[in-house]
Amino acid sequence: MIVHLIDGTYELFRHFYGARRFSKGKDASLGAVAGVLGTVLEMIESGATHLGVATDHVIESFRNELWDDYKTGEGVEPALLSQFHPLEEALAAMGVVVWPMVELEADDALASAARIAAADGRVERVCIWTPDKDLAQCVRDGRVVQMDRRANAIRDEAAVRQKFGVTPERIPDYLALVGDASDGYPGLPGIGPKGAAGLIARYGAIEDMPADAIKSQREEALLFKRLATLRTNAPLFRDVDELRWRGPTPAFAAWAKRMQSPRLLERATKAQGALAD
Repeated sequence: MIVHLIDGTYELFRHFYGARRFSKGKDASLGAVAGVLGTVLEMIESGATHLGVATDHVIESFRNELWDDYKTGEGVEPALLSQFHPLEEALAAMGVVVWPMVELEADDALASAARIAAADGRVERVCIWTPDKDLAQCVRDGRVVQMDRRANAIRDEAAVRQKFGVTPERIPDYLALVGDASDGYPGLPGIGPKGAAGLIARYGAIEDMPADAIKSQREEALLFKRLATLRTNAPLFRDVDELRWRGPTPAFAAWAKRMQSPRLLERATKAQGALAD
């Protein structure tokens, strides 16, 4: 089987701002939610059987306690923020497994789910659907891959090395050195992507780098590495069969009506019928 792990927060942002191109500034109250559900249904219609969606129930996490400037919900448009929780409820009503994260982030949930699924001998491949460079650290051979819709790319280990110049397990070191503006930490001054890849090629992990190589900023580098390292120990599920989609719940009809998307109910019902066939 192939297990599909989806970054629900990223998909919500993608659909919210994608719709802006056509809505002339008039945001449908649940338009982005309907868009995400449509994307998930499209995957099911294309043959996906085992899925899980990770979301940020709140944007803040334990990392905000480690670094004051780590990303927060400040600046997120109210029209978008108001769809975070409805997304979780609508996905669950559609019969999809959802992991709404508090303390940990959605990225941590994806990393944890990938570890659990990859350990199951029945799983042929784990596909992590997000362009977030943090998740590149989870890639393992061809067994765990990153799916980037934005670039229309599948990233295995070779693709990660080609893009970043380092192996997947060294992604936290790489991000610690170059920083991650989307997450709110700056990296070390004067070290860009090529410089970071060169340091890692020469010395390996930050812990093994001499002080002069990182300008005596070991403490900052190790802190940023801690921020960049995804947690893989969230107890999300025990058996991958818990991720099998079996069809929408009775509550989904009300959600389809609320989203003004009767077509979603029709598609979900038809997909459920195809399971029986």
